[in-house]
Amino acid sequence: MSRLTSSRRPGTRRPATPRVDYAALFAVTPAPCLVLDPDLMIVDVNGAYLRATGRTAEDLIGKHIFTAFPDNPEDPHASGVKNLSASLHRVLAYRVPDTMALQKYDIPLAGCPGAFEERWWSPINTPVLAPDGTLSWIIHRVEDVTEFVRSFGPRRPTTRRSPGRAEMEAELYGRAQELQRLNEELRLAHTREHHVALALQEAMLRCPDLDLHPEIEVRYLPAVETLNVCGDWYDVVDLPDGCFAVAVGDVVGHGLEAATSMGMLRSALSASIRAVKEPAPALEVLGLYARSLEGALATTAVKAVIDTRRRRITYSSAGHPPPVLCHLGNACTLLDQATDPPLGARPEHVTRPQAELSYAPGDTLVLYTDGLIERRDRDIDVGLARLTDVLARSGGLDPGLLADALLAGMDVSSGARDDIALLVVRL
Repeated sequence: MSRLTSSRRPGTRRPATPRVDYAALFAVTPAPCLVLDPDLMIVDVNGAYLRATGRTAEDLIGKHIFTAFPDNPEDPHASGVKNLSASLHRVLAYRVPDTMALQKYDIPLAGCPGAFEERWWSPINTPVLAPDGTLSWIIHRVEDVTEFVRSFGPRRPTTRRSPGRAEMEAELYGRAQELQRLNEELRLAHTREHHVALALQEAMLRCPDLDLHPEIEVRYLPAVETLNVCGDWYDVVDLPDGCFAVAVGDVVGHGLEAATSMGMLRSALSASIRAVKEPAPALEVLGLYARSLEGALATTAVKAVIDTRRRRITYSSAGHPPPVLCHLGNACTLLDQATDPPLGARPEHVTRPQAELSYAPGDTLVLYTDGLIERRDRDIDVGLARLTDVLARSGGLDPGLLADALLAGMDVSSGARDDIALLVVRL
């Protein structure tokens, strides 16, 4: 047999891949690491960290990180706790890694109560996310660079030091200081942009008519790892003759561009339903408008008009996941009989379908965007089945409690990788 030919016979099974012991890997990782929970309590520590700090696992596990490592009270310029706290809270808020500039953070001297020793660290804080996007842990990894920093400090007169090296060291230190300044400016700019984005999102999602409907509850959860501005929306519009309209929609993408497109589409659909008073024609108008709006193609939306006098729901969907009607007996009906492609998907205009069904007082209508049910590792039908199961078990709750129960039952109470708009109507 050639040496380049596999010796495995056809039909034989490959050896099973050994299971990786991640705890053992963490224990021997050469970089010093702490594992923190979302309350910043130390839950694990590896050997390299214990060696770097002169501590034992019993000294650290179960303690708050700033109880274990407070600022040096003898150093009036100590800023280690403040800087590390800011970094860790950025990780908690944005769920993205945060690399810190070089930090002077003295630590208590082991075995000498009240005494501290000078230490310089190069830290990075990394979130560990659960499958639903919530933060489970933070890995605090550091490198002790104290000896390196000290090498740039004052030297004895007898120390020989070439002029070229002195210039290089001065330039390196200057660049490190400049990098720290620029990093802080970037963080401040990011914070300002974050606040502006949130204000923009809140303004665009405002529904004046929603205040007149205590039987309707809405929830909006931005996607994790974003600026908290996305393309999902909800809307409530009062119509004549005892009718009102509800809608949710989803613009492809995240960030300010998607949010801007969302605002224009939401306004256009809100105006359209007031003019035509039926969901399918309103979506047709919106589809024509979407063709002229950059970033609007492939947007999905669903519109439903509730006639409280006739107890009828009329609806139409542009490629959106189906709303769910939960009856008093907890049986669920999918509103999936009037679904068409997303906005702008067809090259020519085609009349959109429309369907209607009756409801009984006390039934509950739920509209949502795909972030509630879609996951990368499972089919969307699985998520839809889970949604109807949670709704059937919790449908008797008041709308506000039901909305929260749906988010919890879908494991997205703290957000997910995609944004989520949820609208619950008690009919």
